[in-house]
Formats: sequence, structure tokens, C-alpha cells
Amino acid sequence: MNMDNYQTIQFITDHDTGILYLNRPEIHNAFNEVMIAEIIDCFTEIEKNRQIRYVVLKGRGKSFCAGADLNWMRDVADYSYEQNLRESNQLSACFETIYNCSKPTIAVVHGAVIGGANGLMAACDFAYCAEDTVFSLSEVKIGIIPACISPFVLKRTGEFGAKELMLTGKRFDGHEARAVGLVNKSVPFKELDRELESLLSVLKTSGPEAIKQCKVLISEVVNHLTHAEALKYTAKMIADIRASEEGQEGMAAFLEKRKPKWAKE
Repeated sequence: MNMDNYQTIQFITDHDTGILYLNRPEIHNAFNEVMIAEIIDCFTEIEKNRQIRYVVLKGRGKSFCAGADLNWMRDVADYSYEQNLRESNQLSACFETIYNCSKPTIAVVHGAVIGGANGLMAACDFAYCAEDTVFSLSEVKIGIIPACISPFVLKRTGEFGAKELMLTGKRFDGHEARAVGLVNKSVPFKELDRELESLLSVLKTSGPEAIKQCKVLISEVVNHLTHAEALKYTAKMIADIRASEEGQEGMAAFLEKRKPKWAKE
């Protein structure tokens, strides 16, 4: 799939930053099977592009994403069990592709973040919102559950924070989203771009390979290893990174009281 020919998303680059826009503003960027497939494809291509070091996820128009497209939901309601399972696996794969991206991912949301849109946001490494954003994990209101997004929302909010949001299906604003841990920061809409630039400027002072390996480290320790396994894994990982070209440059720069090479780019 050509990144210039997407139907439901738009991808642009700004130097070393890739910006993926959900691009169905006329329906508040509601997602369907096409958007899900295009997001997976876009992140797959981002992974291959060594020029892109950071990825930002935004929504065009008045909202980040209003959840599932109603027309798609009507179709899904008539699907067989096998078709439903296939669609659900694709949605989970979409969130997992974002979560596993080797580059820092930043969701910058506004307007509305409803239902499955919370999965797109929660799968990112960072989530910033406008304080007047309307959030809702509203699936229970129509007799279903926020299943595919739950692994990612739970990582952010913990068990009981998720229970409050998921069992009630209530609407809440950016302040409460921040309080429960669903987002990292909640600021006035006009300050969102400034906060994003501030975060990117901090990330750019860190070693690109170190950031990549740090993401791997966190994922392995949190998702895959026992405590005993983690002790051995992390000891080997720090030994490897200290011996790497970037590790050697970073430590030399620190001892010589200068900026490392990557910070001059």
C-alpha cells in the first residue's frame, strides 16, 4: 500500500518526525476496517524508515476519533462468529502494531475520544489531550465490552481505574483522564502543539538506539519475563549497550562534558 494513497488516514513527515492523521473529519474520524488496515500498513512502513525517529498520532477536524463507524457497526452486527473474530483480531493487531513500534509514539488528542479510539491513544508511549476533550469507554451502554482496547487501557489506568471507566461507560474530560492515568498530560487546546514540541525536544537529546532498546527493555520486563529472568536479561542488556557505539559515545560525552553527537543533529 502506497503511503500517499491512503483513503482514511494521512501521513506526513516533518524532518525526523512522522505524523499520522486520522483523516475522516466529516464523521469525526470514526474508524472502520479500511482505517484499521491502513494504520497497520502505515506503522509497518514507518518501522522500515530509518529517517523517522518519532511518530505522532492526531485527528483531522474537530475530534481525534469518535470510535467505530456506525455503518461498519451495522455490517458487523450481521457478521458470522468467524467474521466477527477475524475483524476483532485485526483491531487487536492494529493496537499491538502501535504498541510495538520501536520509535517513540505520541498521541495528541482533542474533541472526542470514544470507545475504540481509546485503544489507539492508549497504545502510544505518550498521550497528551486538550483539557476539554470528551472521553468515554462507552461500550457497555450498547451491550458490548471494551475488549480489544483493555490490555492497553489497563496498562495506563490499572485495574480499578479501568473498572470505573469501563463499567460505567461515563463521559469524562481531560482533567479526569489525567487523574486516572489514561493520559500523561491535559492542557488547554492552544497549548497542545507547544507541549508536543517540548516533548520532542527532550526526546531528541537522547540516543536513538538507547530509546529503541529502552522500549524493548520495558516491554520485556513488563510483559514477558519472570523476576529471575528479568535480572539476567537486564544485566546482559546494559552490558551490551555500554559496549555499543552509541553507548561509548554517550559515556564519553558525559565524561568530557560535551553534547553527544546525536544531540547536534
